[in-house]
Amino acid sequence: MEHWCLLVAEELFDRPGRIGSPSVYHAVIVIFLEFFAWGLLTAPTLVVLHETFPKHTFLMNGLIQGVKGLLSFLSAPLIGALSDVWGRKSFLLLTVFFTCAPIPLMKISPWWYFAVISVSGVFAVTFSVVFAYVADITQEHERSMAYGLVSATFAASLVTSPAIGAYLGRAYGDSLVVVLATAIALLDICFILVAVPESLPEKMRPASWGAPISWEQADPFASLKKVGQDSIVLLICITVFLSYLPEAGQYSSFFLYLRQIMGFSSESVAAFIAVLGILSIVAQTVVLSLLMRSIGNKNTILLGLGFQILQLAWYGFGSEPWMMWAAGAVAAMSSITFPAVSALVSRTADADQQGVVQGMITGIRGLCNGLGPALYGFIFYIFHVELNELPMPESSSGGNVVNSIIPGPPFLFGACSVLLALLVALFIPEHTNLTVRSSNWKKHCGSHGHPHSPQAPGEAKEPLLQDTNV
Repeated sequence: MEHWCLLVAEELFDRPGRIGSPSVYHAVIVIFLEFFAWGLLTAPTLVVLHETFPKHTFLMNGLIQGVKGLLSFLSAPLIGALSDVWGRKSFLLLTVFFTCAPIPLMKISPWWYFAVISVSGVFAVTFSVVFAYVADITQEHERSMAYGLVSATFAASLVTSPAIGAYLGRAYGDSLVVVLATAIALLDICFILVAVPESLPEKMRPASWGAPISWEQADPFASLKKVGQDSIVLLICITVFLSYLPEAGQYSSFFLYLRQIMGFSSESVAAFIAVLGILSIVAQTVVLSLLMRSIGNKNTILLGLGFQILQLAWYGFGSEPWMMWAAGAVAAMSSITFPAVSALVSRTADADQQGVVQGMITGIRGLCNGLGPALYGFIFYIFHVELNELPMPESSSGGNVVNSIIPGPPFLFGACSVLLALLVALFIPEHTNLTVRSSNWKKHCGSHGHPHSPQAPGEAKEPLLQDTNV
């Protein structure tokens, strides 16, 4: 830890008397502070959500997160295109400010808190701007390691902050947690204003701020329109859609489900997040590498989908807390699926097709981030999984389980969806060349973009983590 801090200080202040040149460590600090602030609010948010919407908690949670996800999907290409013109720093400031704007409202007005969370999805694309920032300042062969450092920082912030927030809330009250999270968010904003240098070279920006932005650059469906142009691409995209749709829905509601239905205490939820995060990091590094070498790319995808089916079925039928812990270990293994899919695409697509195909996968995942939470909330609603009262904090039993046969209906639906994804993935060849007809795309990138554009075809790898809700 001390060595890491010294490296950060050396990179940030590498010239006497002034802030240093742009570095990956600037991006790392921005991401860590933003998601650490939100991680602190994990336990308080679950309580406030139920108190604000006591009759249709899961439905409203799904609608809130669904609106946020859809707005992020629609706005991400436009914000990315504008950052190519006006620079990264201003959009880092904009996205962090509006993403963290709801935090102080939690104790001022819960209704406004959730309303602002919904509309903040328009700017909840910090990761997109951060990865563009990293692309500006790294060579192509350095980019994977740099993306890995940013992603690991994101995971580290969520491993530590929920537990800290739960402890402080129990000892001193949720108001202190909200104040601390607000202070950290303000620190992040001040850091961007004072210490983060612009990464986009002046010569890469148009001479005028009125430079035109084409509709194709801002069209969120541009990448999705190319899905049907190659059968292999179509199979991969269907697999991603069917497997990530339940995953996105699960992220939006699972911790609420643990807290209110399974009877987990705030500390138990925080511990669950920490353990799952650590196991996922191990699975996506050590285990994934071993599996890719031993059983191949396609079989690794199939194995990950198999673990995801088992995990979701376990969540769906599980009625005891220990079952959730056991299924969480399986969930960590299922996290290898999307990195394996990205690796398959990067190995089989031609060099000038990488950005096109990865852009399609990114677009589909963004769409799932909007559809998944709304779908899960609706399924909870139609199965009458409602909350009548908060469970006792120290409860260790089944809590408010209302259906002894299928306690978690959305998770069982998710298992069926992933089973379909597994059947589709069986038809994906291990070795092939993806040839998406993208002449217009490449022509467009050549005329409107630049070598550092986040979706340029030269970009080999799409980041494995996107903006997600705690």
